[in-house]
Amino acid sequence: MISTDHFKALFDPRAIVVAGASTHPGKFGFVALHNILSCGYAGEVFATNRERAEVLGRPTMADITEIPDGVADLVFVCTPAASNPELLRQAASKGIRAVFIASAGYGESGEEGVKLQSELVELANQLDLLIIGPNGQGLVSTPSNLCAQIVAPYPPAGRIGIASQSGNFVSSFMNLSRQSGVGVSRAISVGNAAQVGVIDMLEYYADDPETTVGLVYLEGVAEGRAFADRLESVCRRMPVVVLKGGASGSGAKAAASHTGSLATDDRVFDGMCRQMGAARASSVAEAFDIAAAFATLPLPFGPRVAIVTTVGGWGVLAADATATTNLELVDLPDDLRATLDGLLPPRWSRNNPIDLAGGETKDTVPAVLDAVVGHPSIDATLVLGMGIQSNQGRLEREGPFYPDHGLERIVAFHDRQDARYVEVALAASAASNKPVLIASELSVADPSNAAVSAVRDSGRYCFASAERAVRALHFLNERVRWLKSFSTESPPER
Repeated sequence: MISTDHFKALFDPRAIVVAGASTHPGKFGFVALHNILSCGYAGEVFATNRERAEVLGRPTMADITEIPDGVADLVFVCTPAASNPELLRQAASKGIRAVFIASAGYGESGEEGVKLQSELVELANQLDLLIIGPNGQGLVSTPSNLCAQIVAPYPPAGRIGIASQSGNFVSSFMNLSRQSGVGVSRAISVGNAAQVGVIDMLEYYADDPETTVGLVYLEGVAEGRAFADRLESVCRRMPVVVLKGGASGSGAKAAASHTGSLATDDRVFDGMCRQMGAARASSVAEAFDIAAAFATLPLPFGPRVAIVTTVGGWGVLAADATATTNLELVDLPDDLRATLDGLLPPRWSRNNPIDLAGGETKDTVPAVLDAVVGHPSIDATLVLGMGIQSNQGRLEREGPFYPDHGLERIVAFHDRQDARYVEVALAASAASNKPVLIASELSVADPSNAAVSAVRDSGRYCFASAERAVRALHFLNERVRWLKSFSTESPPER
């Protein structure tokens, strides 16, 4: 029976074996060994090669039988399908508990492959082994500095646990993690999910102290009722974000040939996600937006939102975006309007969205943010326009007049101010325990912008647009509503 100890061996192994290490830089057995050795894993690393060839300057063994007993916990398999049953027997004889199988040629390849896969699972169960895959990309565990995969990337450490039926989506999510700075705890491609699948990973993540939100990609679900019940149990313990492929007829066909999955009716699946408390995303970008929001922001107390912007147009689009969500663009209370009247020029919008109308200074922006975020009638705040000053500073730095004409001084001032505005916004969020979402296209257009860098350095997430921030906030509020539907005996939010 698969236990927590098996998953511990998978994600936090004492030592690892790469079975099928290769001298060829283009082979899986070379790449897997390279990635494990290159990302800081501190445990012992063994490798097998039939010719005992030296790989990456390290000696290899002919097979697993030469490895000391009771030392290794995990074997990463890059050997052909035909040799894997004997490899499993050897692994079990050495006390190994977990096996990741990158090899293809199983359930995704037709009737004969399905038979081989079934036999492999039966053997693993007999040997008390956890097997992941086959046909998988690999796994990442940042608490152990472990990058056991046949491709890049390796993300920064964080709180998002990724599980996917497709390895490419593991890479996509981790690429976004690297770009944004919002880190990952565990990540795994379950491939064909022969023995355990995405839901098993979520159950482990839900009790994992390193993980606070699950992010998954699915192409199909077996045993739908059981899956739904297990998903609800997970969602009571942590938020889960789901991206699903195979929604169309052509997509379902592609899923079947990719991982051997049978796609479910998409409308039924969508309803199941809502009922069980999972956030259903429509794209890779949206899925990561939502996961990053859950990983870095407190939940709102309710749906009431204020928008603070330095430019009116951004506020208009943000307001439009709230109209299709469960969020409420709150009317400004009289006392808050009076406070803002004392801080901003007479031409400010005097409504929500709060258009500062050019009244942003080193003193007014902190005061405005403190007043808005801390007001009891506001549950969440969206801040737009961060980075404008340092964006001008970049052009001045790149122009022909820098550093003369006083430009060096003003560019440094712009950078300091934008960084300070971000710090004030995040401090207000921490003091009030309310979400403050910062959105700017500069997060993509110029990641080195002072405001964007300040958000990233804080561990928070800078959304690429107001619309995307609003959408993520919608799902945070949906979770609040869903949790409130249960009794007080429901498990608390971690």
